[in-house]
Amino acid sequence: MSEDIRNLGLWEEIKPNRDFMKCKEFSVIMENSDQSKKLPQPPLCNAAKGEVITISADFSDVVTHDSYSKLLDIRRSERVYDTNQQMTQAQFAFLLWSCHGIQEIRGDSYCTLRPVPSGGARHAFELYIAVRNVEGLKPGIYHYLPLENIGSKDVTIEFLYELPNHDETISEMTSNQKWSANTAVVLFLSCVAYRAEWRYSTLSHRVALIDSGHIGQNMMLSVSAMGMGSCNIAAFNQALCDKHLGLDGFEEFTVYATAVGFPKKT
Repeated sequence: MSEDIRNLGLWEEIKPNRDFMKCKEFSVIMENSDQSKKLPQPPLCNAAKGEVITISADFSDVVTHDSYSKLLDIRRSERVYDTNQQMTQAQFAFLLWSCHGIQEIRGDSYCTLRPVPSGGARHAFELYIAVRNVEGLKPGIYHYLPLENIGSKDVTIEFLYELPNHDETISEMTSNQKWSANTAVVLFLSCVAYRAEWRYSTLSHRVALIDSGHIGQNMMLSVSAMGMGSCNIAAFNQALCDKHLGLDGFEEFTVYATAVGFPKKT
């Protein structure tokens, strides 16, 4: 460890974060979880609050790179985009489904099976989308409703509101990374913490962050498979993202963002 870290007094902040990353004894913690106490399970997904829109799009032809090894080879983070290219509804539907869709519900609404794995099948996330340039959709903030299309390739979203001063607001939300406002969409992943806490108690947050990585990788690979570009964003303005997505910042809060669009040809 660098002496600068110790001299700046950062070690006291770094040490608990390192400890947080370590795996502790699950069986002991889970004995005292709300699930073990047979307390009610939280809902699998948030209910709709706005105008509901269903996109019936056949996305069987949206994948332009069907070689897995080639896909891994071409995936790169992109930050320079063509602002004039429009994402089709089929591309949009495939992107949402591939990272957060529901294929099946198991048990008495106990858990969902999705294209991404999740510890204990808790899937403690919601997906919000800042749309800038998608076929047939007005610009604004949307929320994905995966429970509406279980086992289907249709995609249902709800329109929440039109985002004022889109480019400026998105840039501010992503800590003044102005390039993010030039994309067709920005996906924001929120965490509904109690979905994971109900099962894993104090260990749930480490598990949830691992799960968010699974979703982020699906996002990027799906985007690359369609010949588009993306960049996952860890640096964002927490308060602004929570505010503009309509989150309370406590029970539900932003944890991840991904900008998606068409790389500008040079």
